[in-house]
Amino acid sequence: MKRHFPLLVLALVLASCSEYQKVLKNEDVKAKYDLAEKKYNEGDFRRANRLYEQIAPKYVGKPQGERVLWFYSNSFYQIKNYNFAGYQFERFIKSYPKSDKIQEATFLGAKSYYMLSPAYSLDQTDTNKALAKLQNFINTYPDSEFFAEANIMAKELTNKKEKKALEIAKQFNKIGEFNYPILVSAVAALDNFVTDNPGSIYREEALYYKFEATSSIAFNSFETKKPQRLQDAKAAYANLKKYFPETRFAKKADNLMEKVEKEIEGLSK
Repeated sequence: MKRHFPLLVLALVLASCSEYQKVLKNEDVKAKYDLAEKKYNEGDFRRANRLYEQIAPKYVGKPQGERVLWFYSNSFYQIKNYNFAGYQFERFIKSYPKSDKIQEATFLGAKSYYMLSPAYSLDQTDTNKALAKLQNFINTYPDSEFFAEANIMAKELTNKKEKKALEIAKQFNKIGEFNYPILVSAVAALDNFVTDNPGSIYREEALYYKFEATSSIAFNSFETKKPQRLQDAKAAYANLKKYFPETRFAKKADNLMEKVEKEIEGLSK
C-alpha cells in the first residue's frame, strides 16, 4: 500500500489538473463558477483567480456578482499580486458600497498599497496612496477588528516618509559643508521637518543636524556675519539639549559646542 500511495497522489493531481484545464477552456460559465469556488476554498488561489478572471464580467449586475468580485479581488491579494488586488478592491468598494464585506475590502485595499510601499530612498507615490487609504479606513471604522493593524501600518509608513525627508535634509548638510547656500537649504529643510513632524521618532536627529549645519555656516562666515551666526548655532544646541537632555549625540554636540564657544570668545578679544 505504501508503495502505491505516491502513485495514487500523482493520479489525483493529474486528474485535478485535467479537470481544471478542461473547465478553463470550455464556455460553461456555471462550471467555471463552481470550480473557481472549489479551488478558492481549497486555497488554490492562483487557479481560482484564473477562473474568476474569465467569469467576473459575466456576473456584473447579477446576484452572484458581489460574491464573484469579492473572491476575485481577494484571490489577487492571496497570490501577492498587490497592484491588481488594490485596483480590484477599489472596484468592489465602488460597485457594492453596502456589502457586508465593505469594511474588509477597504482594509485589504489599503493593505495592498502598504505592501507596495518601497524603501524610503525610492519614490513614495505608493506610500502616500497607502497612507491616505489607511487613514481613511482608521477614520471610517474606529471600531473595526482591523483598526490596530491599520494604525501600526500607518505609523510605519509615516516613519518611512519622515526618514526620507530627514535623509534629504542630511544630504544637504553633507554636501554643503563649505557651501553657504546649500547649508542654508539644509537648515531650512531641518526646520521644516521639526515643524511638520513634531512627534517624529527622528526629531532628535533633526535637531542635532540643524545644530551641525548652523555651526558650519557660522565657522565659515565673514567676520561681520560671525557673531550672529555663532549665536544661532548656540541656540540650536540649546534647543537640542532642551528637548533631549540625554541625547545620544551628546559627545559630538558637546565637542562642537566647545568650538562654537571658543569662536565666540575669540571675537570678544
